[in-house]
Amino acid sequence: MKWLNWVLVRFSVLGALGTVALAIFVLVNLVAVAMGPEPAVANGLATQAVPEPDPATSTAAPGSDDPAGVLLAATETTNDATADLAAMHPTIDPELIASLEAAFNNAPQRSDADIAEAQARAAAIQAEVDAGMDYQRARYYPLHFAPAIETASNEECLVCHQEILDHQPRSASPAGVSTDSTFAWYQTLDTYEGPQASFHWRHLESDYAKNVMNLECVFCHKGNDPREESPYMVPTRAAGSAPDVPEFTNRKMVNPSETCLLCHGAMPDPIEIMGLGAPWPETRLDMEDEETINGCLVCHGEYGFRTSRHNVSYLNALNIELTAREKSDTCYGCHGGRQWYQISYPYPRHPWPDMDEEVPEWAADRPTQSKPEYQLPPIPVE
Repeated sequence: MKWLNWVLVRFSVLGALGTVALAIFVLVNLVAVAMGPEPAVANGLATQAVPEPDPATSTAAPGSDDPAGVLLAATETTNDATADLAAMHPTIDPELIASLEAAFNNAPQRSDADIAEAQARAAAIQAEVDAGMDYQRARYYPLHFAPAIETASNEECLVCHQEILDHQPRSASPAGVSTDSTFAWYQTLDTYEGPQASFHWRHLESDYAKNVMNLECVFCHKGNDPREESPYMVPTRAAGSAPDVPEFTNRKMVNPSETCLLCHGAMPDPIEIMGLGAPWPETRLDMEDEETINGCLVCHGEYGFRTSRHNVSYLNALNIELTAREKSDTCYGCHGGRQWYQISYPYPRHPWPDMDEEVPEWAADRPTQSKPEYQLPPIPVE
């Protein structure tokens, strides 16, 4: 009889454990139902995930292609994201916002895991610095050369170069002219807000830069040669073996033609292009008013020329389009107002709807796609 008692006791214990497990399962599901579905992300904005529809309560029309109401729910989610953007840009028609969302993407942002990994690598560099890295070793640190520089993060660069963000311009010129009483020419554009700040801070940390750009240190700084300052003498490769498009030019830290001009190229012909007949600062006076804030969009609006643009990893294309409808200098501020080298750049002419098959003479050699390293995945067509 002892063996029978032993079996009965074990079954009683198992039964009790099963009851507890069932109770926990029911409790967890009740909590999940009460909390609702986890938020999803659409176009960079937090939205509510679409739940599995109940056919019995679906609002879709009988016999439709969406009998379970999935498309209807997804549409409502997209509308929520558009509504959030509309609240941020109250002067823009919500229908226009929706059409811009379908055509333009902001650059993808780093994940939490990517940021944590970059911070860990930066901490390792900081540990080397704290251990007594001298200046000469720092100059020839592997991060300054390919291939390490190709994947370097801002966190790693700023371990040693934080001063580029902390530096402040003079409060007065050497002649004694206060910055409060004068403007630099580039401050006259409505995209330049606030007091003067350093070049690097403006491109990396300013509100405007974070809105329309997605720049990293290595977008401009792609290599270095501490001794000869020449791309043909980089320590990590054979002398004289610079690529056809060098990472930087002689006596410079960057290659302006492949960095600055990607955003700040001038118009190929500032007067005759598209029949303007005069420089843009003069022409715009006849094209802009209270209703037409940005004269560029008269020709480059939703149904104009070059409507496929800016969808690259270093720019936030959607934010550019939205800001361009609120600020007159959003376009001109880069394409003319700040053409540092006063020369044009052969921007790619991505095909756009109803594009004329005849290519203008000034655009005869233009590429039709952005550089592969900056291309974003195609925007899905719904």
